[in-house]
Amino acid sequence: MLIDFNFSGKNILVVGGGAASYRKVLRFIDAQPKIQVVSKTFSEGMKKLQKMKKVDLVKAEVKDVEAFIKTLKPKPDLVIAATDNQDLNTELAVKAKSLGCMVYAIDNPQISDFTLPALAKICEVKVAISTAGKSPAMAGILRRRIEKMITEEDMLQIRLQCHVRELLKKKIPDQKVRRKILYKILKNGNVSRFLKEKKFGKALEEAVKIVEEHRICGNCLE
Repeated sequence: MLIDFNFSGKNILVVGGGAASYRKVLRFIDAQPKIQVVSKTFSEGMKKLQKMKKVDLVKAEVKDVEAFIKTLKPKPDLVIAATDNQDLNTELAVKAKSLGCMVYAIDNPQISDFTLPALAKICEVKVAISTAGKSPAMAGILRRRIEKMITEEDMLQIRLQCHVRELLKKKIPDQKVRRKILYKILKNGNVSRFLKEKKFGKALEEAVKIVEEHRICGNCLE
């Protein structure tokens, strides 16, 4: 099961400041959580994120895991164990779970509460690709293929649908009717043509016209 968690404003603790840790942190940045990274050393990527005020870096070595976990205030919503020591990652995950935290260990999917599949991301569109851990390399190849398939026209259509949905909520109370109108707009040749030509304003005018036509003629969508 693939679930897109909302980490906006959540407290995320990352133990480990290397390249692998950096790649995982990047997956959470867009949600704008509060990220603290604890490590003896930090990659250049982590240092750049700190300069951008995306993360807080704490230079420290975790020796007593239980004592370290108990001193965490506030309690993290998520603990990411991303050191190069598998035993330490496992112990961090176990102790964090006992505190009631969600955990992710980069080298131990069995103990983690979720996996981080390859993610194709184009603007607001996110497509997760998982091979159940059988082939991360193939997951990456499939991700790149999917990213090439999604066009600028698709992105404009999403933007258009968002505008029209808000308009329909104000004008038409019936959710089934709203859905029917949205699909009619998706299939409309003029709307598609304007979006291909990057004429978003014209496409929106055409979409609004379809909405208004329905208000005048309630059954014209049949």
